[in-house]
Amino acid sequence: MVVKIGIIKSGNIGTSPVLDLLLDERADRPNIDVRVIGSGAKMNPEQVEEVVPKVKEFNPDFAIFISPNPGAPGPAKARELLSGYDIPAVIIGDAPGASKKDEMNEQGLGYIIVKGDPMIGARRELLDPTEMASFNADVIKVLSLTGAYRLVQTAIDGLIADVEAGKDLELPKIILTAEKAAEAAGFANPYAKAKAIAAYEAASTVANIDTKGCFMVRDAEQYIPLVAAAHELIGVAAKLATEARDIEKSNDTVLRTPHNKDGAIVTKTALLDKPA
Repeated sequence: MVVKIGIIKSGNIGTSPVLDLLLDERADRPNIDVRVIGSGAKMNPEQVEEVVPKVKEFNPDFAIFISPNPGAPGPAKARELLSGYDIPAVIIGDAPGASKKDEMNEQGLGYIIVKGDPMIGARRELLDPTEMASFNADVIKVLSLTGAYRLVQTAIDGLIADVEAGKDLELPKIILTAEKAAEAAGFANPYAKAKAIAAYEAASTVANIDTKGCFMVRDAEQYIPLVAAAHELIGVAAKLATEARDIEKSNDTVLRTPHNKDGAIVTKTALLDKPA
């Protein structure tokens, strides 16, 4: 059986670029077929109304909508549309989405809110294409090495398993905290786990600083240093996350969870071992 998954990307958060890749890291997984549609950087209602209905053309077993701030007008429209389709759907978003979890429950939608997936410092004085790409590279480093991506991946793999087993889908309801991410990472060394938690919490703080710098402070002499500081902090968080993994490498205890040739998750720690 091949499970069909429709992914809708609207705007961008740090989880967006790799979401589909997390499910098929070697591009050889035989039990899933994924289609990605998107509205590019913009996430206004008009873009959402154009792209979201296209997911129905693929006739997926379930759909995923990923964007910043699930409560913003565009993502809110996407939730409204998806809740009206006969397709199980999951919303993936950043910290502001936590305030909309009751609405998503009422709409019959699953959700994964990645609190450590921070808003970017979107002020023209700071943010050019190079800075944007560098920021997202640091976010990807933090979310991958702290375990956040693994939790997202395993939640979606759970849906795939439900479809294959002919079960009703149990949609995830996850607020992804630092502790949950670190648990999913499977650190063997407590210092590595502590560094990972620190990295994730720092990334969450980046979101608070950038929100202030982008929306609350009007004086350029005040908001420019704020958003620049946030971008410095995400770089520190990426270094902490790398240090956490390096500790695990030095002990040969890095947990790896590849997909097997039949699509099942297998595990290993010692580098020279085969996953089983």
